[in-house]
Amino acid sequence: MVVQSRRDQLLEMIRTQGFASLPDLAGQLRVSESTVRRDLEYLEELGQARRTHGGAFYTGESPEFPHFRDRQQTHWDKKRAIAIEAAALVEDGETVLLDGGSTTYEVARVLVGRPLQVVTNSLPVANLMASSAECDLVLIGGNVHSRTGVTLGPLANTILRELNVRHTILSVAAVNQRGFFNSNILQVETQRAMLSACDEPVIVADSTKFGSSSLSRLCSLEAVARLVVDDEISSLWRERIEQAGVHLHISERAEEKERESA
Repeated sequence: MVVQSRRDQLLEMIRTQGFASLPDLAGQLRVSESTVRRDLEYLEELGQARRTHGGAFYTGESPEFPHFRDRQQTHWDKKRAIAIEAAALVEDGETVLLDGGSTTYEVARVLVGRPLQVVTNSLPVANLMASSAECDLVLIGGNVHSRTGVTLGPLANTILRELNVRHTILSVAAVNQRGFFNSNILQVETQRAMLSACDEPVIVADSTKFGSSSLSRLCSLEAVARLVVDDEISSLWRERIEQAGVHLHISERAEEKERESA
């Protein structure tokens, strides 16, 4: 069997099942388990699968929300590095709330397969986490934003007021000295409810977002506990964030971080 054809079949098997065991994959493809392991390693490097004990989870493309898909592909290497760093802040067994940003989706990809309670207002994140038997998934209801697949509005905000989580991890569109911003007013209202529902707010943002602005202000710099960013953040912004009393986590290159965790 041609290598790429085998890998395509392998990926499709994981995608349709959500999770597939190593013996099942080897049996259906009629290859050795060592061959499947190599193929899974390749797919994991592409962000399409996540290896775990005895098999693999699907972590590929989300349902078709065009705007979300386009944002997901922008600065993917930075987002992946940030995601690995942010996921390390989450302990097994805790409750974590994830919003619908493209960087947060990468965090969800890294968290797949871990024993967690995940709360989200994102259909792509919920679809991803639903494949994991280890995950206790809570999906926030509300009006669905068709471009991004997130739930927003009064119902979502009311539900969030009844919840308490350890970490809330949020993506933002812009960061400047006035704080963190996003482009959708309704989204920002829901994100504020998410911040209120947690013990420790975490913002994930790649370095291209700094020094810019957007339509609606989420909160001040001082309002979050931790900020995770890639290593291209400027020294000026490092100083500003630290002066605001925010714990700054600077991610390593994705390939270096994943090599260490392999």
